[in-house]
Amino acid sequence: MSPSPSRGARRTVPGLATALLAVAGPLAAPASPAAAAGEAGAAAAGTGQVSTVTYTAAERTAALSYWTPARMKQVSRAVDLGPTGPLSKPWTGKGIPSIGRLFFADSRGQDTWCTASAVTSGNHSVIMTAAHCARLGSSPVNTYSDIVFVPGYAKGKTPYGRYAVKATVTPRSWAEDTVNDVAAMVVATPAYGKQLTDAVGAQKIAFGRAAGERVAAFGYPATDPQRGEELLYCAGTSQRAPEGEQRVPCDLGGGASGGPWLAGFNSATGKGTVVSVNSHGAGDGGTPMYGPTLDKTARAVYDTAQRG
Repeated sequence: MSPSPSRGARRTVPGLATALLAVAGPLAAPASPAAAAGEAGAAAAGTGQVSTVTYTAAERTAALSYWTPARMKQVSRAVDLGPTGPLSKPWTGKGIPSIGRLFFADSRGQDTWCTASAVTSGNHSVIMTAAHCARLGSSPVNTYSDIVFVPGYAKGKTPYGRYAVKATVTPRSWAEDTVNDVAAMVVATPAYGKQLTDAVGAQKIAFGRAAGERVAAFGYPATDPQRGEELLYCAGTSQRAPEGEQRVPCDLGGGASGGPWLAGFNSATGKGTVVSVNSHGAGDGGTPMYGPTLDKTARAVYDTAQRG
C-alpha cells in the first residue's frame, strides 16, 4: 500500500548529498511551513518544557503500510557514508531486542532512519532517541512523519515486529533553539500484540549522571559495509563536554543518531542503563561522539512520554 497522496508525492530516497539524519545533526534544509503542514496531519502541542506531536490511528496504519521490509532495505542501499570507522565494531554478542532502527520520512519527505532504544516506563511503550530524529531544531512546524520503530532489526529481519509511533516528545528548547538533543517517543501496541517492553524487554534509564563512566554506544550507521543493516557499537569512558553535553571516543556514522549510551552494560544480558544518546560527531563527523546529559528537561520529556 502506498502512502497518502498528500505525502507520497514528496517522498524520495536520499542520495549522498542529503543523506539521512547524520550523527553530526540534520543535513536537510527546513521545509516551508506550508509544505510541512501539508506533509503530516499530526497534531502538535507545547506546554512548559516539552513539545509533543501526536499521530492518529490512520497515520500510524499508513506508516506501517509504508515501511515494508523491502522499503527498509531500499533506504539502506541508497545511502553510503563511507567506510565504517576503526572504533565502530559489529555487535556479535547476545541479541539486544530493545535496540532497533527508527524509520521515518523527514521534513522534506525523504526516507531515512535513526536508532532508538526501549526503556523502562509506566506505560511499557517508551523509546528514547535524539530530538533531531523527531523534528528539525529551531523550526517548530517541521516535524517528521511515518515514524516506525523496529526492535532488534538485523539484516532485513524484523523478529519482534514493527511499532508505529503515536507520539513524540522533545524539549521545547530543541524545537525553538536547537538545544538539548533528546527525545522520547510513545509507540502504539500492535493489534493482537504485546506492549513494547513486554515483548522486547527494556533498558534502565537514569538522569543527572555525571561523566566519567564507561559506556557502550550503539547504533545502525550508514557506513560501509553494514549500511544500516547491522547493529554496531563503540565503548569508552565518557567525558564532560561544553554546553551540557558529554563525549565518548566513538566514530559511529549517520544513522546511529539516537542510539543509547549504556552504562554498566552487561554483554551477557544485553542490558545496561541509558545515560545519554548519540547526538553528533566532531566537525568532520568523526570521533568523539557527543551526547546530551540527561538533565531535568530530559526527565520532563521522559515523564511526559511515559504518561502517554
